Amino acid sequence: MSEKLMGWDDTIVALATPPGIGAIGVIRVSGKQTFLVINQLFPSKNLSDQASHTVHVGLLKFQNEILDEVVLALFKGPKSYTGEDTIEISCHGSQFIIEKIIQAINSLGVRIAKPGEFTQRAFLNGKLDLAQAESVADLIASNTEASRRTALHNMRGGFSSDLHLLREELIKFSALIELELDFSQEDVAFADRDQLVRLITTLQKSTEQLLHSFQLGNAIKNGVQVAIIGKPNAGKSTLLNTLLNENRAIVSEIAGTTRDTVEEVLNIDGVLFRLIDTAGIREHSKDVIETIGIEKSLEKMRAANLVLYLFDVNEIAPTDLQTVVDGFEKEQIHYLLIGNKVDGVETLAKNKFSAFKNCIFISAKENYQINELKSAIVAAAINGDIHVESTIVTNARHYDALKQLNQALTDVSQGLADFVTGDLLALDIRQCLHYLGLITGEITNEDQLDFIFSKFCIGK
Repeated sequence: MSEKLMGWDDTIVALATPPGIGAIGVIRVSGKQTFLVINQLFPSKNLSDQASHTVHVGLLKFQNEILDEVVLALFKGPKSYTGEDTIEISCHGSQFIIEKIIQAINSLGVRIAKPGEFTQRAFLNGKLDLAQAESVADLIASNTEASRRTALHNMRGGFSSDLHLLREELIKFSALIELELDFSQEDVAFADRDQLVRLITTLQKSTEQLLHSFQLGNAIKNGVQVAIIGKPNAGKSTLLNTLLNENRAIVSEIAGTTRDTVEEVLNIDGVLFRLIDTAGIREHSKDVIETIGIEKSLEKMRAANLVLYLFDVNEIAPTDLQTVVDGFEKEQIHYLLIGNKVDGVETLAKNKFSAFKNCIFISAKENYQINELKSAIVAAAINGDIHVESTIVTNARHYDALKQLNQALTDVSQGLADFVTGDLLALDIRQCLHYLGLITGEITNEDQLDFIFSKFCIGK
């Protein structure tokens, strides 16, 4: 084992609950010396003689000083989160008490854990694969129902299960083809090429489906940037206030009231939408501050995942709106058209702008058609159903590996079509297995592990 992974089997300690004052704090200890060390601090009974998955109450003492009255939860390896002997100490949530206990454990030869080291040990001890381990961090960071559900599905092995099925089929064919190479002089065929063609086609469809889910997964994990764009006084700030159900932005009949961008977060159907109310865009303004606001609006528009172009149905001609649409499509900007101020003129407005298919008509001031607008925003921003229980890719590292896997599968498919020799075919299949292994951790390196687990919180 190399230097970077030396010490991964040391006994480690860390606070598992957030720092600060609380009702209780939980300190986690894991490693071969766990029971030996904690026994020295817990004189009331020999913890090594106690059954796993039991709870014990007593005093924690160090050098004849009572540190605290605590509750100890015992987990004997391999039936623990890390796969090692583990004890979780629940103490009173005073930061002073927590530090005293950790210092006492540390003084007995237990090392302070690095970020994510408990989960890294779970991976190294075969309790989780790498994809599951990464989903633990996603679950901790989840802030919506959709992100919680997706992370939990992946942590419980949903994504990994899909990948293992792909991997097993490929390994079987790879073994048969490489067996053929051992008998190349006899000119025998162990692998059914037609069956391999069908398998590769199925694997490509599965991989493309996973790749396709990343747009939805990225939205679930990171939220969707939505810029509200339009001419001055089109009702952008009113729309923001209506969507948020509060007066967040200043509303005025005076054009150019919004001088800077205003950003708020809205949860729709379990997905976070980061709404950006921008300064009204008009071609000429003598106000220097307003001009700076317009420039910022254009920057936000280009950076957004979705642009809501709001226009006053009473003030804009269809030809002018078509010019706006042409500009969006030239810049490849994802957009929705929203006709505002339809009070009493909805039918006329729909007829007037009938040529525009992705257009929604609302009254921001009167809260008219706002729920329909929210549904349209979700549909436009997210390609997929967030309520399904299928695997959704949320991790950029997984996405990159899947793209390379898809290319490798294409190479195998092309090789079969060109009747390449078994040795070349075996190389292409090994490439496919390599990219699958990068995701689940069958193939990894220490630098990659250090990077992945360094993003975890300490104590997890």
